[in-house]
Amino acid sequence: MAKIISVANQKGGVGKTTTAINIASGLAKSGRTALVIDVDPQCNATSGLGVEPAQRHPLLAGKPLAGEVAETSQEGLFVLPGSQSLADADALSASNRQRASTLRQQLHGELCRFDYILIDCPPSLGQLTRASLGASAELYIPIQCEYFAMEGLSQIIELARHAKAKDNHKLEIGGIVLTMYDPALDLANEVVSEVRQYFDETVFDSLIPRDVHISEAPSHGVSVLDYAPRARGARAYTELVMEVIDRE
Repeated sequence: MAKIISVANQKGGVGKTTTAINIASGLAKSGRTALVIDVDPQCNATSGLGVEPAQRHPLLAGKPLAGEVAETSQEGLFVLPGSQSLADADALSASNRQRASTLRQQLHGELCRFDYILIDCPPSLGQLTRASLGASAELYIPIQCEYFAMEGLSQIIELARHAKAKDNHKLEIGGIVLTMYDPALDLANEVVSEVRQYFDETVFDSLIPRDVHISEAPSHGVSVLDYAPRARGARAYTELVMEVIDRE
């Protein structure tokens, strides 16, 4: 049975898609099979893994999902491509509890052959994010080490609690990932300290630094682990993946 993880934050630009891609890549390098499901209409997870967006989103195309999964250039790493169709975005955004139930059945049925499934959610608290949480075992929340981090964090945690109570009693907050960390900034260190004080062991130990290699990797269609394996960002994501594996 695949372990299904939603990677979500309603705030854009926090490293959500980057974190989903690099965790999946690291898991694949460890010998697991990992699938990234792109439900963000921007399709950054799809293009960031070197795959073309689909004409219709596989979740809406009415075809078996297993046949829509695309291979990437990395062994063991796959992606269910997103779609940039506005009509598909509207249809997915209109998701309801029935959509969440259907998505859960699809993931536990057609796609259960993978060891890990990471769902890259859109930057919103809308119905599509809710449906993803309703189908997941865990939620990973990437947040920037910046001033408004705590405010956004409380909102996504409240949504997760609501989803757990209403749709998915098995949902747990699997971890908070601190991204874009600059040790030279007092504010960044204050945010790290405050988040860890409030959420304790839920917060991953690994700090993802600001690193140009992390930003450049998606334009080459690979993770930073392949693009610049000796870079600070690659080392940080490797350590994060080791934590994910330790929490199995």
